[in-house]
Amino acid sequence: MYDVLNQLVLDSVLENIKTGERESALKHKYHWKEDDLIIYDRGYPSYDFKYEHIKSGVDYLIRVQKNHSRIVSEFISSGKRSLIVDVFPQEKHSFAGKDYNKSTSIKVRLVRVGLSSGETEILMTSLLDSQIYPSDIFKELYFLRWGVETFCDELKNKLKVEYFTGYSKISIEQDFFCAVFISNLQSIIVNDLEEELKAKNRTRKLDYKINTNLSYGFLKNRILELLFKEAPLEEVFKELENLFLQNTIPIRLNRNNKRESGKYRTGVRPVVLKNQKDAI
Repeated sequence: MYDVLNQLVLDSVLENIKTGERESALKHKYHWKEDDLIIYDRGYPSYDFKYEHIKSGVDYLIRVQKNHSRIVSEFISSGKRSLIVDVFPQEKHSFAGKDYNKSTSIKVRLVRVGLSSGETEILMTSLLDSQIYPSDIFKELYFLRWGVETFCDELKNKLKVEYFTGYSKISIEQDFFCAVFISNLQSIIVNDLEEELKAKNRTRKLDYKINTNLSYGFLKNRILELLFKEAPLEEVFKELENLFLQNTIPIRLNRNNKRESGKYRTGVRPVVLKNQKDAI
């Protein structure tokens, strides 16, 4: 199972280098199942992308930018919480090889979601029935995607998956799979500690969780010991579990960090040479 998931992640990373996000996502259509609901961040809501989901019998939920289209702008101005609208292909859309034309409409539902920070987000979905899917559920529903966001953050910023020790394909794949191996191992240990952590939290004012950043550091410093030490692996795992439990951080609910959406757009990404990575 892990091998399949890891290969899918690697395929997505490599494919995104060559093509756009939508094209990469559609290459995973063979994993879709009827009655699935797939949740996407911004950057996906093209006509063709939505059409492919409807044709496959798969529902979608996509966050859209407020200036995505005239229809979205009019929905925001209306003050309504939910609205079903018809969308059509753009006039410059190419219909070569398509089984639809410029008159083929798709019904989509726009949903307004208010955040605790006071901001408003707009979601676009194929879940049209407001009786079965009331507007109240969409904030929590979209939040289910947060685990994917945090995992990508861990891969990129904690495990430095974008910085490679070499330029060849085998070097890139080796570095990538090392990072995912560390991530999988960290997840296994954290899951094993879940009950013990819950027991400790019953006696605390705040709930605590494992410090992800430090736990990766402990693993990277001991990975060779885990693989090659003659002593029983249980001893090394016990040491890691104790270190994980000794380094927890409080979970502070309803904290809001202001998003600086344009922070990195004008910045130049620093050049990191291949011999500057903290190699595993």
